[in-house]
Amino acid sequence: MIRAHTVEQVRAAEAVLLAELPEGALMQRAAHGLAYAVLDLLGGGYGRRVLLLVGSGDNGGDALYAGVVLARRGAIVEAWLLSDKVHEAGLAALRAAGGRVRRLDTSSPGGSDYSTSQGPVSSPFDVVVDGIVGIGGRPGLRPQAVAALEAVRGIPVVAVDVPSGVDVDSGEVSGPHVTAEVTVTFGTHKIAHLVDPAAEAGGVTHLVDIGLDLPAPALEALQPADVAALLPRPASQAHKYTRGVVGIRTGSTTYPGAAMLSVAGADCGLAGMVRFVGDAAVLDRIRTVRPEIVGDGRVQAWVVGSGSHQTAEGQLSATLDDGVPIVVDADALEFADMVAGRRAVLTPHAGELAGMLGADRHEIEARPLHFVRRAAEAYRTTVLLKGRHTLIAHPGRPVRVTTTGTPWLATAGAGDVLGGLIGALLAGGLTPYDAASVGSWLHGAAATYASQGGPIVAGDVARALPAVVASLPA
Repeated sequence: MIRAHTVEQVRAAEAVLLAELPEGALMQRAAHGLAYAVLDLLGGGYGRRVLLLVGSGDNGGDALYAGVVLARRGAIVEAWLLSDKVHEAGLAALRAAGGRVRRLDTSSPGGSDYSTSQGPVSSPFDVVVDGIVGIGGRPGLRPQAVAALEAVRGIPVVAVDVPSGVDVDSGEVSGPHVTAEVTVTFGTHKIAHLVDPAAEAGGVTHLVDIGLDLPAPALEALQPADVAALLPRPASQAHKYTRGVVGIRTGSTTYPGAAMLSVAGADCGLAGMVRFVGDAAVLDRIRTVRPEIVGDGRVQAWVVGSGSHQTAEGQLSATLDDGVPIVVDADALEFADMVAGRRAVLTPHAGELAGMLGADRHEIEARPLHFVRRAAEAYRTTVLLKGRHTLIAHPGRPVRVTTTGTPWLATAGAGDVLGGLIGALLAGGLTPYDAASVGSWLHGAAATYASQGGPIVAGDVARALPAVVASLPA
C-alpha cells in the first residue's frame, strides 16, 4: 500500500526523529537519497552537468548536500541561489567540493539576469534539481524562480520532495509551478504525489526512506498485493450462488451497447452469475455473445444507470427494495439522492459530479480531492470520481487513489465496464469502499495490459480482466 500523509503529519514525525538523531543527520539521509536518484536518472555522474535551483528552505539544503555527493562522483555542479537566505552549511560544503555558485541579481527587472563576475550562464545542463520550495511553501512561485525555470526550459527536472509551486496537502495548482520528470520525496508520499493536477506535474515519484514513524495516512493507493488480499476468491465448496449474483439494469433500446459493456465487466468471472433485467431485445443481443447471462431473479448487488436514458429513475427505484449494494452510474446519477446513506458506489466523472453538487466542472477538475470528499459526505456513501488518477472517498476513511491505467483508457464505454466490474465485486462480498477501490485498480491494470502501449476499446478492457486477476500474487 502506498500511503500519503499531510504536511502536519510529516512535520510531527520529523520532529520526533530530529530529537533522536545527531544534528544534520536527517538532511544527509535525504540528500544522499536525492543524489543517487539523480545518478540513476543520468546513468552516472562523471562529466554530467547538474544545476541546483536553491531556495531558502531545508529542501534547498537537501539540494546543496546532494550536489556535494554528485560533485564527488565527478559531476560538474552549479547552484543558482534564488534567495538571500540559504542553508549556509550546505553552501559551504558545495563550494568545498568544487561546486560553482551564482547568486541571482535581484536588482534586474523580473529577476532574470543570471550574469555574475564569474561569467555567463553555463549551458546546457543535463539535469536541473528543483530545490526552490519545500512542503511548507505556498502554491505558486516568485518571479526570480519563474525566471530561473524559464532560463533552463527543456532540461529534465528532478524535484526535491514536491514540485515547487504546487499545493502539497490538496494536490491543487494555482499559479506557476515546476513540472518534473522525477520527484524524490522523503519518508512518505505526500498528497500532491497522488492527486492531480499536482501529481501530473511531479512525474515519477521516488520515495527515500528516512526512518519516519507515521500515523494513519490521509490517502492510500492500492498495490497488487493489496488487491490480491481483498479480491473475493471461491472457496473449495463454492457454487454460483455462494460466489455472488450481480444484477444489471443498464442500457436501453437507444443505447444497447452500454448494457453489453456493463454485462461484460460484470461477467469477468469474479461473480458466480450475472442477471440482466431490461429490454428483451437487448437481452437477446447480449445472449448471442454471452449465453451464460440469465434474466430476473435474486441478486446480491445491482448495477444501474449506464445508457438507461429515460428509464434511469425507474430502474434505480426498482432496485431499492432489495436492500443490496448498488452501483449508480451515468444517467442514474441524477437521482443519486435516492441512495444517500445506503450501501452504494456512485461513479461520476467531473461533469456528472458538477451536476450532483451544483458546482463548475472546471473547478472540480482543478480540485478533485476537495470535491470527492464533499460528495462522499453529502451522499453519505462511497463516491468514485473518475480521472487520470481516480479517487474513491467514503465518510471516515482515507481517500484511495488509483494510479493504474493508461491514457488510451479514455474511450467510450470504459466506464460501463467499470460499473459492471464493481458490481461483481460487491456481489462477491466486498464493501462498497473496497469494491470501488479494487475495481478501479483492476480496470486500470486491464487497460494497460490490453493496450501494450497502443489504442484500445472498452471491450478490450473487459477481456483482459481475467488475465490481470490471474497475474496477481497468490
